[in-house]
Amino acid sequence: MTKIVNHWIGGKTAEGASGTYGPVTDPATGAVTTKVAFATVEEVDAAVAAAKEAFATWGQSSLAQRTSILFRFRALLDEHRDEIAELITAEHGKVHGDALGEVARGLEIVDLACGISVQLKGELSTQVASRVDVASIRQPLGVVAGITPFNFPAMVPMWMFPIAIACGNTFVLKPSEKDPSASIRLAELLAEAGLPDGVFNVVHGDKVAVDRLLEHPDVKAVSFVGSTPIARYIHTTASANGKRVQALGGAKNHMLVLPDADLDAAADAAVSAAYGSAGERCMAISAVVAVGSIGDELVEKIRERAEKIKIGPGDDPASEMGPLITKAHRDKVASYVAGAAAEGADVVLDGTGYTVDGYEDGHWIGISLLDKVPTTAKAYQDEIFGPVLCVLRVDTYDDGVALINSSPFGNGTAIFTRDGGAARRFQLEVEAGMVGVNVPIPVPVGYHSFGGWKDSLFGDHHIYGNDGTHFYTRGKVVTSRWPDPADAPAGVDLGFPRNH
Repeated sequence: MTKIVNHWIGGKTAEGASGTYGPVTDPATGAVTTKVAFATVEEVDAAVAAAKEAFATWGQSSLAQRTSILFRFRALLDEHRDEIAELITAEHGKVHGDALGEVARGLEIVDLACGISVQLKGELSTQVASRVDVASIRQPLGVVAGITPFNFPAMVPMWMFPIAIACGNTFVLKPSEKDPSASIRLAELLAEAGLPDGVFNVVHGDKVAVDRLLEHPDVKAVSFVGSTPIARYIHTTASANGKRVQALGGAKNHMLVLPDADLDAAADAAVSAAYGSAGERCMAISAVVAVGSIGDELVEKIRERAEKIKIGPGDDPASEMGPLITKAHRDKVASYVAGAAAEGADVVLDGTGYTVDGYEDGHWIGISLLDKVPTTAKAYQDEIFGPVLCVLRVDTYDDGVALINSSPFGNGTAIFTRDGGAARRFQLEVEAGMVGVNVPIPVPVGYHSFGGWKDSLFGDHHIYGNDGTHFYTRGKVVTSRWPDPADAPAGVDLGFPRNH
């Protein structure tokens, strides 16, 4: 019997009323294992209404109450991390170790939310004038929404909702319809931790659900992670409807390798960053820029390592890389490799014909490595979101930085070198929001914020960290003057000594 994933509204399961369902496949077999209900406008409205009703009390609740619930949620999340990882593997396809890593990174943000009281402290200036004090405070927005991608069905929602609800907001999540089960399990664990009904809601669906959240008058802010075209649309549409928006888009992350670098370390980093999670992550290194004469040696070292990667079902402990999320995505990724030679690239490894015995209908693709890729090639220009690594050659450091800075994306980048001066120049000169120095995927820890530049971010706020707290709250400044009790009208004695 096919499993059905329904909505979560007002603290309980809400069966889909539209009669429309989307298929969820096991990427390793290609079989449809689950159907997910697609929300109507009315169902989205019901979720927002539940969140609005809950905000009336949750927004006034104490920090101690909110954080104590999050502490219990964190304990439950830790207890059930294997279970959540298994749900991710079954619907996304990533190997169990990658899925566990995703849950662990989400836990980092829950940790941050548990200590949110420090970030929510206000400021006070006393005696700015005679008996006048000025205080700055931060207050929650109300109902906020999150729209999240398929590649991290647990982690990316946890980049949003723990901080949002810790700040006193209520939340409506619209997760990817391709792997929806993890979001419902998170909702169940929040309820078990004691979160009041309506504070966290989940609606599944497609553009109908997304557009309703973007235009709903009771939704005050929208967080999004996904492709650049959709991020731009989310930002434009939600902003036009008067909402605060943080919309994180796509990437083409470059790794600059200087001639003095440890090439073994650089090759290890390139392989793990390019092919981990089958390349389906916005922080994947998809372009290596080799400076000077090291290109041939570096490419050979990458090839040697890439050929040894074990590809198979995500629930097989021997697998290091799983399948892609859907057959359509697999075919799109393969098309970039198929056309690379005609665009001037050397195809060092072609993984497009890869299959796994016994799983022939799975969404399989092997490792692909393209060398001497021209900047005009589509394999370089587009975000492929698969296990395809492009190597470009430049003569100098300056040429490499110019190449990176000419990209429309500015999410993350890295440099591999033994030269501290070169590394320092790079981190100041490169146009990207996150920089790694001898670190291939510079994803910040939870108490620093994540976000890119240029077409990789729309809106002013990065996600989680201090930016996350500021995004989910708004500032208020209070100027107050109180009369001195000694100046009370005659006949009223407050017991305060008259000393002037």
